[in-house]
Amino acid sequence: MINDLFYKRRYVISGIAVVVVLVYIIRLFYLQIIDQSTKDQADNNALVKQTIYPSRGLIYDRNGELLVFNQPIYEVTMVMRDMKAGWDTAAFCRCLQISQAEFDERIAEIKDRRKNRGYSRWTPQVFMSQLKKEDIATLQEELFLFPGIQIQKRTLRDYTYNAAAHVLGSVGEVNQNDIDRDSYYARGDYSGRDGLERTYEKELRGEKGVEVLMRDSRGRMQGSYQNGELDRPAKAGTDLYTTLDIRLQLLAEELLAGKIGSAVAIEPKTGEILALVSNPSWNPKVLVGKDRSKNYNILLSDKTKPLMNRATQAMYPPGSTFKTVQSLVCLEQGAITPNTLYPCSGPASTPIKCTHHHGSPVALDRAIEQSCNPYFWCAFRDLLQMDGYGKDNEDFRHRYELWREAVMSFGLGQRFTDSDLNEQSAGSIPSTRLFDKFYGKTGWKAITIRSLSIGQGEILETPLQLANQAATIANEGYYISPHLNKNDSMLTHRHELKIQKKHFEVVKDGMHRVMVYGTGRHYAIDSLHMAGKTGTAQNPHGRDHAIFIGFAPVEDPKIAVAVVVENAGFGATWACPVATMMIEQYLTGEVKRKDLRKRIGETVLNESVKKW
Repeated sequence: MINDLFYKRRYVISGIAVVVVLVYIIRLFYLQIIDQSTKDQADNNALVKQTIYPSRGLIYDRNGELLVFNQPIYEVTMVMRDMKAGWDTAAFCRCLQISQAEFDERIAEIKDRRKNRGYSRWTPQVFMSQLKKEDIATLQEELFLFPGIQIQKRTLRDYTYNAAAHVLGSVGEVNQNDIDRDSYYARGDYSGRDGLERTYEKELRGEKGVEVLMRDSRGRMQGSYQNGELDRPAKAGTDLYTTLDIRLQLLAEELLAGKIGSAVAIEPKTGEILALVSNPSWNPKVLVGKDRSKNYNILLSDKTKPLMNRATQAMYPPGSTFKTVQSLVCLEQGAITPNTLYPCSGPASTPIKCTHHHGSPVALDRAIEQSCNPYFWCAFRDLLQMDGYGKDNEDFRHRYELWREAVMSFGLGQRFTDSDLNEQSAGSIPSTRLFDKFYGKTGWKAITIRSLSIGQGEILETPLQLANQAATIANEGYYISPHLNKNDSMLTHRHELKIQKKHFEVVKDGMHRVMVYGTGRHYAIDSLHMAGKTGTAQNPHGRDHAIFIGFAPVEDPKIAVAVVVENAGFGATWACPVATMMIEQYLTGEVKRKDLRKRIGETVLNESVKKW
């Protein structure tokens, strides 16, 4: 019996021994085959893998003018394992002209695994970055005194022109979310944070290389490992050719100086953005280098909101510029013809008054020329009431939805989702649901929403949408999504309006008359046949906004423009001259009206506006 008990225990003990051996085998397999950390740690004793950073792609305008290039900078990295006892911290701080407190703070940040998840005593950690050559000159001379310290060469963005900051964007240090999303990045890397730098980050950034170096038992570098067989060269980023015309961009920024507003110019046939200006702006160089964070916070706290791209994000009632859209929709849906006449009693008109006396009755071309509010109210009313109101307002509400669908086909009330412009607002073309919510399904009629007829009320457009609206009319019924990459053909991104081509002739003629007889006549150019429409957008928070849209030449449009100047009053006073000078510059190569250019460019409408 006792012998049987011992016999059985022998199997138990043997089983335990087998399990222990298996655990050790599995653990060894995990450490040597699956988990590379032990191997990496061993390799790091003898080998140093030094990242070779690629040059970021350059950015050009449509004519090959260099806009963004690279300049060399340096970063100081440290391997904690090599910083042995007796390391002279005070001397190191003197070389970099920093205090002991700054040194201690940075070391604490590096070792904080919550902020620096990739921390290891065996791998290089970024201590200071974005340093110029003069910043590291002393350290470079005395580098032998500081084992564990390396100086890594990088590149930093620089700019040919003090212009186009919102379009070009900026480059900044990646955060932990960037690292988690994309394994390409490591702590201390840079990426595009906004604008084109962000949109085309993967193309511009290139591919990192690596150089494997060998060191002896004392940590001294012994040169390349295996004659460089494991090295991999960096691959430079792809250059980006934009659709911008930098001369036109510079002119528009000059004309909007001292004002809050924006300007957008588009080549109608291609959708290429020729200029995209938002003011206030800043010199793109202020968001480069060591002072990037400090300067960014200054811009962020500025009450004029320079970081906001007003050209694509600000939304305004389009005012009378919307009458061009209203005309085309009413023509297409049969509410009016080019010869339809409506009466106008000038400022005595009701329920919407006209701003001046211009004779009565008026047809469509003259209504556009004179910006007759009563005409467009009557046309809008007749369109909505074509089928009556019907049971529970259903026929009227259906007509409104047909009108809304046609208006939105111009690219209004929605973002250009197939464009390379990231930061866009959708604007607003109100739906039946909105009015049902306020008034109930049977509680609203044409008279209730009459302000929509003249581009006021709940209608909102961005300057980008206004420029695209002008391009769509110039093209007589289609638009190509506005974009900034010259190399990316967007001609397949063609959006057709459900409006017959025949309706555009009278509208274009009316816009041409605006520049000959109407509100734009004072800034027309004799040698150019221009079409335009001024607008004054009501602003409940202060003085009205000045708006203008236009294109030229009328017979073969090459440029469409929209300009918004906030709190400037009438569109004809400020927005129109800015737009016509942009058209003149683009089509003729210069602005001959020197006095006008000087007066508009030097006039300050808002004392709080400054360019950083």
